[in-house]
Amino acid sequence: MKTKGPILLVEDDADDVFFISRALKAIVGLPLDVVNDGVSAIEYLSNFSTAPSLIVLDLNLPRKSGIEVLRWIRSSSRWRLMIVLVLTSSTAETDMTQAYSLGANSYIIKPADATKLMHLAEFIRDYWLTWNQQPPST
Repeated sequence: MKTKGPILLVEDDADDVFFISRALKAIVGLPLDVVNDGVSAIEYLSNFSTAPSLIVLDLNLPRKSGIEVLRWIRSSSRWRLMIVLVLTSSTAETDMTQAYSLGANSYIIKPADATKLMHLAEFIRDYWLTWNQQPPST
C-alpha cells in the first residue's frame, strides 16, 4: 500500500484554518500542511518533498485566487491528477461551474458549525482517502 502524504490546506482565513485543521487532524489522521495564499500553494507544490494526499482549496485567496491555483495544478503534468477539493464560502454558480470546468474533484460549501465540519472530515477520510482509487502516478 502506498504511503499517504499530508493534506495540503490552502486557506487564508485564520478562523477557518483553525476549525478545518482541527477537524481534519482529529478525523483523518494524516499530517496537515497549511499555506495561506495562492502563490504559496504553487511554491509548495513546486518544491514538495512528499506529495500531498489531496488538496483542500479555498477560492478567495490573496496573491493568486483558488481558481488560478486550480488552473496551474491541472496544467501541470506532475499534478494534473491530484485530488483537489474546493472548500469555499462561495455559493455563486459561476464559481462552482468554473471550478468544475477546471477539474475540481468536488465543490463543497464550508459548513456553518463544528458538527457538520467533523462530518465533512469523516467524509473526506472515508471517500477520498479510503474508498477512492487514484492512478499510481498521483
